[in-house]
Amino acid sequence: QLKQSEANADTKEKLPLRLRIFEKFPNRPQMVKISKLPSDFTVPKIRESFMKQFIDRQQQDTSCLLRRLPSASSSSCDHSKRSAIEENKYIDQKLRKSVFSIRARNLLEKETAINKILRACTRQRMLSGSFEGQPTKERSILSVQHHIRQERRSLRHGSNSQRISRGKSLETLTQDHSNTVRYRNAQREDSEIKMIQEKKEQAEMKRKVQEEELRENHPYFDKPLFIVGREHRFRNFCRVVVRARFNASKTDPVTGAVKNTKYHQLYDLLGLVTYLDWVMIIVTICSCISMMFESPFRRVMHAPTLQIAEYVFVIFMSIELNLKIMADGLFFTPTAVIRDFGGVMDIFIYLVSLIFLCWMPQNVPAKSGAQLLMVLRCLRPLRIFKLVPQMRKVVRELFSGFKEIFLVSILLLTLMLVFASFGVQLFAGKLAKCNDPHIISREDCHGIFRINVSVSKNLNLKLRPGEKKPGFWVPRVWANPRNFNFDNVGNAMLALFEVLSLKGWVEVRDVIIHRVGPIHGIYIHVFVFLGCMIGLTLFVGVVIANFNENKVLTLLTVDQRRWEDLKSRLKIAQPLHLPPRPDNDGFRAKMYDITQHPFFKRTIAVLVLAQSVLLSVKWDAADPVTVPLATMSVVFTFIFVLEVTMKIIAMSPSGFWQSRRNRYDLLVTSLGVIWVILHFALLNAYTYMMGACVIVFRFFSICGKHVTLKMLLLTVVVSMYKSFFIIVGMFLLLLCYAFAGVVLFGTVKYGENINRHANFSSAGKAITVLFRIVTGEDWNKIMHDCMVQPPFCTPDNSTYWKTDCGNYAGALMYFCSFYVIIAYIMLNLLVAIIVENFSLFYSTEEDQLLSYNDLRHFQIIWNMVDDKREGVIPTFRVKFLLRLLRGRLEVDLDKDKLLFKHMCYEMERLHNGGDVTFHDVLSMLSYRSVDIRKSLQLEELLAREQLEYTIEEEVAKQTIRMWLKKCLKRIRAKQQQSCSIIHSLRESQQQELSRFLNPPSIETTQPSEEMNAINQDNSAQPETSSQQQLLSPTLSDRGGYRQDSADAGKPQRKFGQWRLPSAPKPISHSVSSVNLRFGGRSTMKSVVCKMNPMSDAASCGSEVKKWWTRQLTVESDESGEDLLDI
Repeated sequence: QLKQSEANADTKEKLPLRLRIFEKFPNRPQMVKISKLPSDFTVPKIRESFMKQFIDRQQQDTSCLLRRLPSASSSSCDHSKRSAIEENKYIDQKLRKSVFSIRARNLLEKETAINKILRACTRQRMLSGSFEGQPTKERSILSVQHHIRQERRSLRHGSNSQRISRGKSLETLTQDHSNTVRYRNAQREDSEIKMIQEKKEQAEMKRKVQEEELRENHPYFDKPLFIVGREHRFRNFCRVVVRARFNASKTDPVTGAVKNTKYHQLYDLLGLVTYLDWVMIIVTICSCISMMFESPFRRVMHAPTLQIAEYVFVIFMSIELNLKIMADGLFFTPTAVIRDFGGVMDIFIYLVSLIFLCWMPQNVPAKSGAQLLMVLRCLRPLRIFKLVPQMRKVVRELFSGFKEIFLVSILLLTLMLVFASFGVQLFAGKLAKCNDPHIISREDCHGIFRINVSVSKNLNLKLRPGEKKPGFWVPRVWANPRNFNFDNVGNAMLALFEVLSLKGWVEVRDVIIHRVGPIHGIYIHVFVFLGCMIGLTLFVGVVIANFNENKVLTLLTVDQRRWEDLKSRLKIAQPLHLPPRPDNDGFRAKMYDITQHPFFKRTIAVLVLAQSVLLSVKWDAADPVTVPLATMSVVFTFIFVLEVTMKIIAMSPSGFWQSRRNRYDLLVTSLGVIWVILHFALLNAYTYMMGACVIVFRFFSICGKHVTLKMLLLTVVVSMYKSFFIIVGMFLLLLCYAFAGVVLFGTVKYGENINRHANFSSAGKAITVLFRIVTGEDWNKIMHDCMVQPPFCTPDNSTYWKTDCGNYAGALMYFCSFYVIIAYIMLNLLVAIIVENFSLFYSTEEDQLLSYNDLRHFQIIWNMVDDKREGVIPTFRVKFLLRLLRGRLEVDLDKDKLLFKHMCYEMERLHNGGDVTFHDVLSMLSYRSVDIRKSLQLEELLAREQLEYTIEEEVAKQTIRMWLKKCLKRIRAKQQQSCSIIHSLRESQQQELSRFLNPPSIETTQPSEEMNAINQDNSAQPETSSQQQLLSPTLSDRGGYRQDSADAGKPQRKFGQWRLPSAPKPISHSVSSVNLRFGGRSTMKSVVCKMNPMSDAASCGSEVKKWWTRQLTVESDESGEDLLDI
C-alpha cells in the first residue's frame, strides 16, 4: 500500500495528457503595451501577467477588496490618496481609479501570503513533528494525555528545556533520555507515511506551478472552447451560478462560534451539492418516474404526456452543460467537464437523449439501431452517480483497484475455459436424447408419437373402459437438455457459469450421470469445489479488500483507525433519558426503585417471551384452543398495563415520555388495550389477527431491554446508515436494468418461469423480477425463457412490441452482467460493511480508546447534570459535570487544575458561552483522552493543535489577569487599612493635642526663673523616649522633662486656643509648663516650639514617604509569595 500510494504521488506530479498537449506548442505569452504614459523613448511590450500585479482591470474585484478592508482605514486614507493622484494629468483615468485599490490589494496580498507561509511552516512542522512516549504512572487518560502534550511542548523549546535540565537530578535526566529515545523510535516508525504525505503535497504544488506556467505562456490555455476569456464577465457569471451552494458550515463565519441549529442534518443535506446539481437531481428523478410509466403498450413515441418529461429533461440538461462548459471548459481546461469517466457519461447520456428526442422513431424493429438507442436511453438514472459526490466516491473506491478485480476475473475465466474444453471432449453430443422415452438410438428417433397431457384436475380422473387419457401427437426430436449442453465451448462456458452461481448445478450433475455414467459426476463436483469454494471466494475477497484499501482509511495507523472507530461510536451515543430518583422516600421513590431493579426488568422480559410462545399455535376463531390462548394474552396485557402505570408514577409523565423505548412500550400497550376491548366486543377472526400483531410488536420491545440485543440492533441500524449510498446505487442500477428489460423482453411469451407473476411487461414488474434475481432464485431459468427463438415463438420484424420472441445475445449480456454486478459485488460490499460495524461494537477493551463502561459512566453523569432532560446544558454547568466524572475520565483538581481550566474554556469558546450538547462535551473529552499526534490525521491535527494553542494562551491570559486582580484587591485592601490606621492616628493625635492644649482643670501661673532655665535646657535636648510619633508639624521638634509627682500639684499656665499653621506667617509659641493627668497619674511636660510652617510641612512629607516606602516593601514581598503560590 505504501509503494502504491508513493507511485500515485509520482503520477500526480504530471498534468493529464489533455493539458500536456499545450507543451507541444511554442510559448506565446500575452503582451500588452502602455500607450497612455508620456515617454521620450519607445516603451516595449510587457507581459500581461506582470502588469496585472499593478493595474486591476476588474472593478468588481476592486469593490470586493475594498469591502474586505477595515472601514476606518479606508475612510481616513481615501480622500488624501485620491487627491494626490488627481493632480497627475498624465495618468490614465483607469489607472487613477485603481491605484488606491492596488495599494489596498497589496496589503491584503501581503497579509494573505504571510498567513499562507505560516500555515505551510506549521504543516511541515507537523509532518516532521515529534512523538512522545506515555508516562508510566497509572492516572486518568485525560491527565496522561495532558502531561504528554506538556512534555512535547517542552521538547519543542529546546533552549528552555536545557536551562531547566541543568538543575535536575541524575534520575530525571535518565528519564528524559528514555523519553527522547522513545520519541526517536516513534518518529522513525511514522516517517514513511509522513514522507508520502509530504510527497503528495509537493506533487500538488508542482501541478499548480505547471498550470500557472501554461496559463502564462499559452493564450488559449484555460479558455472554454478557445473563445471565452479567462476573466470574462460572462464566464465569471457562469462560475457563480455553477458553484453556488447552501452554506452548511456549523460555525459562524464572523465570530467563529458553533451554531446550535436544530435541523443541522437537513442543512448538511442541502449543502451536499450545488444548487444547480440539486435542480438536475430533481429533474432526473422526475424523468425516471416518467419512464416508469412506459411499457410496450404505452410508448413514449405515442404518448404526449410522456414526451413533456423528455423535453424538460433535455432542455434542463442543455442549460446545465452550457453553464458548466462556459465556466470550466469542455476538454482542454484544468477543471473541464470531460476530465473523467463521469463527464464522459454525462455527455453520452445527453447526446443519446437529444438524438432520441430529435428522431422519435414511430416504428422500432426488433434487434435494430432504434431499439439499441432506446436501451441506451435507459442509462439515464446513472446521472445521479455523477451528481452526488458520495456516490461518486463509492464508485471510485470500488473501481480504483480494478486491476486486481480484472486479474481475478481472468483467473476464473481461465478456469472455466479449461473445464469447458475438457467438458466438450467428454460430453459433446452425449447429452442429447429423443423426446420419445421409448426410443433410445438416434436412428430410430423419427416420425410422430402421442404424448399424454396430465394436469392437477384430471390426475384422479376415472376413465371408462377403453378410453385413453387426453393427449396429442407430436414429432420425435433428438435434442439436448433445454437449458445447457457441451456441444461447443461457448455453450459449455455458459453452463459452467450457471454452475458457478450454484443455481441448477444438481440438475446438470444428474443429467450427466443419467446419460453418460456415474463416474462422470466427478467432473461437476471438482469444478464446484475449485470454482465456487476457491475461485469465487477469492473474487469476492479481492473485491472487498480492494474496496477497503481504496477508502480514505488506507494509510491510517492503528491509532488513527481506533480514533475513527471511536468517532463512529460517539456519533450514535445518546443520553440515557432516565429521570432522576425522587428525593423523598415516599411512594414514588419506592415505585422508582422497583421499576429500576434488575429483577423487575428480567421478569418483564420473561413475560414478553411467554406471551410470544402463545403464537406457536394458529389462532383460529373456529378452534376452541384459541379461546384460552387469547385469555392468557389478555392477562399478559393487563400486566404490561400495570408496568407502564408504575413507570409513569415513578418517573412522572414527562420523565416517562423522554425515553423512546418508553414511548414504544406505551404505544404497544395502548394497542393491546384496544385489542382487549375489541376482542370481548366482537370476537371474530380480525380481532385474533390484531392480537397476534400486538404480540409480535411487543416481542420487538425486548431488543431494548438487553445490552447485547441492543448492540446487535444498533449494529444493523448503523450498517444501514453507512451503506445508504451503496443501497441507493444498487437501486439505481436495478432501475436501469428494469427500464432496459421492458424494452428487450417486454413482450416475451410466457414460459417455465416467465409468467403472469414474473415478467417484464412494465417497470414495476421488472423490478420485482430483478429483486428475485438478486437473491439468485432461478435466475438462469428466467434467462433461458428470455432467449426463446423461432419456431417456439412468433417473429415480427416490423416492431418489437408485436413479437413474442426473445433476444439471445441481449439476454446473455443482460442477466450475466446484472448477476455479477449485483450478487457478486454490491451484496458482498454490504456484507463487508455489516462485518466492519459488528467488529466496531464488539471489539475488546484493549482496542478501544474509550470503553463502553466509560461511555456509560458519562451518560449517567450527564443525566445527573441535565435535570431537564433536554440534551443540552449551559456552559457554566460543564465544570460541575467534569468534577463529577470518575474513573478514566476523572480530572484531579489538585494535580491537573490547568487541564480543568482548558477544558472549561474550550466549551465556552467553541459555543460562545451558550448551551452545549451531549455530543459536544463527549467530543471534547474524546479529544483530550487521546494522543492527538498519533491518532489524528494531518488536517484534523493542525486544526486541533491550533485550537489547543489558542485555548492555552487565553487561559494563561485569564490566569494572569485574575492574579493581577487579586494583587490589586490586596493592595487596595492594605491601602484602606493603612489609611484607616493613619486616620486613627490623626484622630488620636487630635485628641491628645486637644487634651494637651486644653486640659479641663489647669491653672495658669507665672513661671519662675528656675523653671525657665530648666525649660530652656530641656528644649535644647530633644526627647528620645517618646512612645508615639505624631504626624503633626508641632511635634517635629519636641522637648521636655518628666516632673516629679510633687510638681504635679502646682498651678500651671493656661494658653489660648491652639491651631495648626495654615498661613505662611512665622508664628512662635512659648510653652512653659503643662500639667496632664492620665489615669490618675500626673505628668509634666514643658515644650518650647519655635518653627516655620513650610519646613514643618516638608518634614511631614518626608515622614509620610518613608512610611509608604515601608508599606510598599511589605506589599511587594507578599505579592511575590502569592505569585509563587499561583
